[in-house]
Amino acid sequence: MSSVLDQRPAPAVAGPRPAPPRRRTRMLALPEARWALAALVLFLVALPLDLLGAPAWTWGPLFAATYVTGGWEPGWEGLKALKARTLDVDLLMVVAALGAAAVGQVLDGALLIVIFAASGALEAVATARTADSVRGLLDLAPPTATRSLPGGGEETVAAGDLKVGDIVLVRPGERIGADGHVLEGASDVDQATITGEPLPVTRQAGDTVFAGTVNGTGALRVRVERDPADSVIARIVRMVEEASGTKAPTQLFIEKIEQRYSIGMVVATLGVFAVPLAFGSALQPALLRAMTFMIVASPCAVVLSTMPPLLSAIANAGRHGVLAKSAVVMERLGQVDAVALDKTGTLTEGTPRVTGIRPLPGSGLDEDGLLALAAAVEHPSEHPLARAVVRAARERRLSPPEALGFTSVPGQGVSAGVEGRTVRIGSPARLPAATGTAAAAVAELEEAGQTAVLVLRDADPVGVIGIADRLRPDAAATVAALTALTGRAPVLLTGDNERAARHLAAQVGITDVRAGLLPQDKVAAVRAWEAEGRKVLVVGDGVNDAPALAAAHTGVAMGKAGSDLALETADAVVVRDELAAVPAVVALSRDARRLVVQNLAVAGVFLTALVAWDLIGTLPLPLGVAGHEGSTVVVGLNGLRLLRETAWKNAVRRGAA
Repeated sequence: MSSVLDQRPAPAVAGPRPAPPRRRTRMLALPEARWALAALVLFLVALPLDLLGAPAWTWGPLFAATYVTGGWEPGWEGLKALKARTLDVDLLMVVAALGAAAVGQVLDGALLIVIFAASGALEAVATARTADSVRGLLDLAPPTATRSLPGGGEETVAAGDLKVGDIVLVRPGERIGADGHVLEGASDVDQATITGEPLPVTRQAGDTVFAGTVNGTGALRVRVERDPADSVIARIVRMVEEASGTKAPTQLFIEKIEQRYSIGMVVATLGVFAVPLAFGSALQPALLRAMTFMIVASPCAVVLSTMPPLLSAIANAGRHGVLAKSAVVMERLGQVDAVALDKTGTLTEGTPRVTGIRPLPGSGLDEDGLLALAAAVEHPSEHPLARAVVRAARERRLSPPEALGFTSVPGQGVSAGVEGRTVRIGSPARLPAATGTAAAAVAELEEAGQTAVLVLRDADPVGVIGIADRLRPDAAATVAALTALTGRAPVLLTGDNERAARHLAAQVGITDVRAGLLPQDKVAAVRAWEAEGRKVLVVGDGVNDAPALAAAHTGVAMGKAGSDLALETADAVVVRDELAAVPAVVALSRDARRLVVQNLAVAGVFLTALVAWDLIGTLPLPLGVAGHEGSTVVVGLNGLRLLRETAWKNAVRRGAA
């Protein structure tokens, strides 16, 4: 008798697989976000009233409230910075906004206040979300563990109370509570959170296990070898916190001259006001000249030179599935000159798939027959390799025969009765019949970087099935594009085994392979390159990639299967999992940087001409305001060019060139 796979009920997972709860700070729980929202609402209410010519008493108080709600916090921070003998550009923006209001440009000043309040709110949200993810990472380790007592009993204790030398029992489906060595038992353990390996690994007596990893179907007795506060998962938390805290604060291009410009403008404004008074000028003309100077010399156009191109690039990239978390991130993407790529979930899809089917001579089976036989036995199993086999049979629309008496031996494989014969499936290293032609087929598949699964029927080998994590279709093209953009071939950093890593690297054109790495090893590699002066882009997706993402000049996470921590730690997220979007967004960032330079040149010409006119001659205030606002409009429109669809297409073309 036969049945169709789709008609069978899905197998139940043996034991719970707890997921860490998300503990996210609500956006409006942050005062910066609340004040920015209030300023924006007030501005949007006042704007149409002003533009439609309503009486000043209708929109004046609303604009005043906009100044207060959006400007008090950056103004206060600026005053505190001033007390510490640092002139903050935010304070200068508040003063410029007040100066604009003083000479009748209330709308312009309010818009400037709203822009800066929104920018500060976004920065506060990003910081809070990263802190949430780091705290949530600790939830990967279970809160309790089952400790064996000397007399033979058991007790449930907090995982944090375990000590070196304790013996803990890890039941099927549980998370392991501490780093240690297996004393008894055998099981397949999912270590993806630590090593990034795509498939569970067999763990038995003498093997090392890590806190936070998920036990499979077998029971393990583990001797604790490391204090829970010093476990690998706890060290990942510390590395992310340290890397995020010690990374030098990034500044946009214009902010590099912030202090000099700010101090120079204040001094110059005071001079423009005081010098004429000293030579006998009347107060009102001197004040009017100084206010005109403050308006035309204010950095509005200079600030807008930077933000519109970067924000336009962010919006365009977002439409195409790449979320850059700030203008700083978009600027940094264009600066990278070295790339480090993760393997599983980044260059590969992160899901095991059947990639080779080898029926053996004399078995009487073809590829479909071998796959159907294996799927019949594997169907009740929850192991990732079993799911890959069942998925492959379903995709071929096969109807496997009925299997009876299913049994699973952790670390060895599964068996069942099929049509009156005993069928066993497992690792060739664990089954005694992997010799002759079977051994040759196993060697062929493993040499190609696949995991080999041997199928026995009544103790006789009938075939070998190869399973591997499939390479993304655009992986090779992406590696070539990143090589062209940075002038260096990307490096592969992975926790997977050397042979699988090198086989995949050869397929995509990577020669520098670092395999078998733990999270701290990836961080060490990134910091070594940074010490050489390189600006490293790290692309990854897992918890084990998060410290490297934080330590790198710029981190990009693959979003479809990316861990919460990786998504929050990374500077940008590829939401659609299109790897080719990475070189495209780097090229788009470089376009944005070129527009920033153009805008700074235009703003500088306008500013210099207007300031010279005001100092040498007499610049009428309306003309000064018109010139100042005109330069702002010009640079703003120039920056908005990157919103066009052609901007992304050009970036994709250059990224693929």
